[in-house]
Amino acid sequence: MHMIRTLLAFAPLTLLAESEMTLTYPDSRPGDTVETLHGVEVADPYRWLEDLNSSETASWVETQNELTEDYLSEIPGAETINKHLTELWNYERFGMPFHEGDRYFYSKNDGLQNQSVLYTTLSLEEEGSVLMDPNTLSEDGTVALDDYSISDDGKLMAYSISRSGSDWVEWKVRDIATGKDLSDHLLWSKFSGANWSKDGKGFYYGRYAPPKEGDEFTAKNTDKKIYYHRIGDDQEDDVLVYERPDQPLWGLSAGVTDDGRYLIYYISQGTDTKNGLFYQDLSQPDSPVVELLADFDASYGYVTNLGSTFLVRTDLDAPKQRLVAIDLENPARENWKTVIPESEATLRSVSHVGGILVASYMKDAHSQILRYEEDGTLLGEVALPGLGSAGGFRGKKEAKETFYAYSSFTDPGTIFRYDISSNTSTIFKRPESKFDPANYETRQIFYSSKDGTKVPMFIVHKKGIELNGQNPTYLYAYGGFNISLTPSYSPVVMTWLDMGGVYALPNLRGGGEYGEDWHQGGMKLRKQNVFDDFIAAAEYLIEENYTSSPKLAIAGGSNGGLLVGACMVQRPDLYGACLPAVGVMDMLRFHKFTIGWAWQAEYGSPDNKEEFLALKAYSPYHNLKKGENYPATMVTTSDHDDRVVPSHSFKFAAALQAANEGPDPMLIRIETKSGHGAGTPTSKRIEQATDKFTFLSKELNFEVNLDE
Repeated sequence: MHMIRTLLAFAPLTLLAESEMTLTYPDSRPGDTVETLHGVEVADPYRWLEDLNSSETASWVETQNELTEDYLSEIPGAETINKHLTELWNYERFGMPFHEGDRYFYSKNDGLQNQSVLYTTLSLEEEGSVLMDPNTLSEDGTVALDDYSISDDGKLMAYSISRSGSDWVEWKVRDIATGKDLSDHLLWSKFSGANWSKDGKGFYYGRYAPPKEGDEFTAKNTDKKIYYHRIGDDQEDDVLVYERPDQPLWGLSAGVTDDGRYLIYYISQGTDTKNGLFYQDLSQPDSPVVELLADFDASYGYVTNLGSTFLVRTDLDAPKQRLVAIDLENPARENWKTVIPESEATLRSVSHVGGILVASYMKDAHSQILRYEEDGTLLGEVALPGLGSAGGFRGKKEAKETFYAYSSFTDPGTIFRYDISSNTSTIFKRPESKFDPANYETRQIFYSSKDGTKVPMFIVHKKGIELNGQNPTYLYAYGGFNISLTPSYSPVVMTWLDMGGVYALPNLRGGGEYGEDWHQGGMKLRKQNVFDDFIAAAEYLIEENYTSSPKLAIAGGSNGGLLVGACMVQRPDLYGACLPAVGVMDMLRFHKFTIGWAWQAEYGSPDNKEEFLALKAYSPYHNLKKGENYPATMVTTSDHDDRVVPSHSFKFAAALQAANEGPDPMLIRIETKSGHGAGTPTSKRIEQATDKFTFLSKELNFEVNLDE
């Protein structure tokens, strides 16, 4: 493991190798911080771990990592797991091609490259040339290509890079013909793309004011502004296009329509799905910003414009979404026309390509693709290979072809070339599998949650396993922010299956699998429903003899880390091991750091008494009980995570070690030069998965036996 190492001195740790490993935890000094919130006294003994710049925190991190590394080093099988993960990861994989100007662009990874490489070519029948290789930007692969945008003529690329997994990015511009960077260099951008003006002379992007030195990874991100950067100018000369100082918590993003006529503004309020949609007519000099949809009463997503008519995807009066036409000359709601009505499946996206509308639906958490005329006449379905996830279908109105990707739990992602006029798909790229998909089985079942709600769950395993309650099982979920989990391939999951494990993926409330009603059923004051859904999934797997409590691991990241933390605190008897990753663990202070304030739309506000009481009731950090026997736990986080700051995990791990009186280990693994997950190098991903599975092999008590 590549963990934090400092020059600070610390007392040596002892790890005694007896019949069972005996742990001596680092000294986590409990402070005396107590606050009275809404008349309730709330203790926060480990608040000092919020100071990520202090020497005391750095020493604590180092000793915790030392303990975890020593513990894992005593467990056999790590080399075997690492080798198998590496072999499964080592396959050539492509990103979806797209076309701008006279060129195609696509990404490719040879297999074990830390970062995928961006290529360009005039013809897909020819091998592309390298346009951007992020692996050359750092020796350890921790500088990643975060995003990129090609000008309409295919001559320039604006691209952003992220360092060590941070959400902060730097924008640069590359001449595509020469492969050389121009002088442009933009800083302090976050949660922003680059959208070119039609003339290719510059692009729109969002940025924040520079934070105070030392607060880059913790300071609140508010007052976002939209700028226009003209190629060749210094950043200080960028034109301020739109700001709302009267609404510092609004999230702003902007994009130019395909015909170049309109600048579309997407206005968000935190992570709330309800948003505003504004526009500016670029054909008129100094035209005002028109607040087309400003009530924040539903979600509104611009799809395309047919002249001065906008096609907008919305859940207004349609929890599973519909597509409406809004005439800018007569924008009143009574004049809207439904183009694609709401259906039983959830409409997740619509693209306008090749003169038709391609609608992507989610039906019981797997993909369905339908084609429509621009007026909403149904043209039919795009046939998919099976129960999986499909995405793509991007391109211009005049395009004759587009591309999409399809994957499932046991299909490592096939790229299809789709002919629009004939509605036919041909394989563009398919990786060579290093396993036989026929040896594995995927089922989708529906189980009952605590309140009787039916919840879907995918269960994947090798064919022929015996339902004897003894199978090591990895139960993974998310359950929040309208995010949907669908079947997709992962070398990590495949390695678990090859280890003889069962992988289970429930689609909990709080996600977007069944539209906005499903989402709202697991947010704010209803958040406990998410935990109940997850606990019921664990109980189902045990009742059906897939596994038993000593053989069951629960895992999740970010909001899923909160899920694991809350469920292990509420039902410590139910699991054999817990893996909360980069989790939101302090539900009373999450809104005080970086972009955490935006999550109040999902979780509720600690400043509201009713919501405070609900948050306190399940906050993992605040509900640990002294003397409890908690299941074996390895908390994971990263030192550069400026999305969910690592102090969440630090405080939870310290409190967990102090509270637990059972025999199982309570560990924390802190990754270095890494963030919330995006852009993590392949080498680090393999190391992280190796450590997790090594830990589980001991705590779930099964032998690592991977056939060569």
